[in-house]
Amino acid sequence: MMVVDTVSASTSIIAHHLFDQRSKAHPHLRRTLHVVSCRPLATEFAGRRLVARVPRQHHPRLADWTVKALAMGVTKEASPRREYRGIPGDGGDMGDMGMTNPKTQWPPRNRADDPKLHNPLLRLERMGCGWLGVIFEWEGVIVEDDAELERQAWFTLAQEEGKSPPLAFVLKRIEGMKSEQAISEVLCWSRDPSELRRLSSRKEEIHCNLRGSAFYQMRNGSREFMSTLANYKIPLAVATTRPRKVIEEAIDAVGVRSFFDAVVAAEDVYRGKPDPEMFLYAAQLLSFIPERCIVFGNSNSAVEAAHDARMKCVAVASKHPIYELNAADLVVKQLDELSVVDLKNLADIESPEFGMEPEPEMEEEEEDDGDSSPSTSVGVDDLFW
Repeated sequence: MMVVDTVSASTSIIAHHLFDQRSKAHPHLRRTLHVVSCRPLATEFAGRRLVARVPRQHHPRLADWTVKALAMGVTKEASPRREYRGIPGDGGDMGDMGMTNPKTQWPPRNRADDPKLHNPLLRLERMGCGWLGVIFEWEGVIVEDDAELERQAWFTLAQEEGKSPPLAFVLKRIEGMKSEQAISEVLCWSRDPSELRRLSSRKEEIHCNLRGSAFYQMRNGSREFMSTLANYKIPLAVATTRPRKVIEEAIDAVGVRSFFDAVVAAEDVYRGKPDPEMFLYAAQLLSFIPERCIVFGNSNSAVEAAHDARMKCVAVASKHPIYELNAADLVVKQLDELSVVDLKNLADIESPEFGMEPEPEMEEEEEDDGDSSPSTSVGVDDLFW
């Protein structure tokens, strides 16, 4: 220990070189010595090495910046499509860490607003809950759905092609899909595009032959409900995976052509339910944002597709019991159970287009407040001696 103190003392008094003659050449100049107080290092011997313990300096501000920068990166990766507005309650600038914290816009921008409208009343109407569009499924919602015809069509096609008839749970899974999608992805009968088109066309032909000259039967309350929506100038669309020729003939047969502003058929989309493409295209034809559209379906696949498209969904319990459709926003047995007020209340529910979705919260880990503070070991080699 005495050797260490001697070395420390010898290094501390070396402040002026012995052969420096500048002070003698100018004796009239006064030199000012600045004494800086410094803490002696805690030293100890480790074998033949002298080890000095240097305490690590804590920078709480730098640590907070690091944690916030990592949280911002995780938030951006979790929601890449949404404009990032920073961490809640953090008004500081993260420019030093290479991160930008844009100012939060308040009130949040309403995606339903259209600044191009010069009429303030029309612009205010768009921002209210009364500006909405309705998308109907055809079978099971507007007209009665005959599930037995669909099952017989698949069984007949399987018999003609020498395939195993699909089981009940397989038929339930392909419900609402396009025929090409069901044949290639679920039944796995073929992958060739031309063969898929042939099988799909043949299946629809069998379905039409089984139906024969029977007319579509409107469900109770469907015509009255669509008439009420038309009186309130709410645009309507119908979306189905049936071929366009079939759906056009069916619409003309029941006499509801005047109600619909858009018709989406199987030829308009690549995939059927539960993919939301069909409903998104219908909203595009109606010139509505998806958040302001309400889908009327009769299956869980329709509910899933509507929610994936950021739309509200009303389930019609036509062939499924009510308890199986609880994922929908509303469940009814007939369309005339609803009113325009119910649709406005459903559209008024807090939606993502208003930017009111909750921000992800940042979790902070508690630091261990033990007596032992972290330190850095500095080894001095024997050559120092």
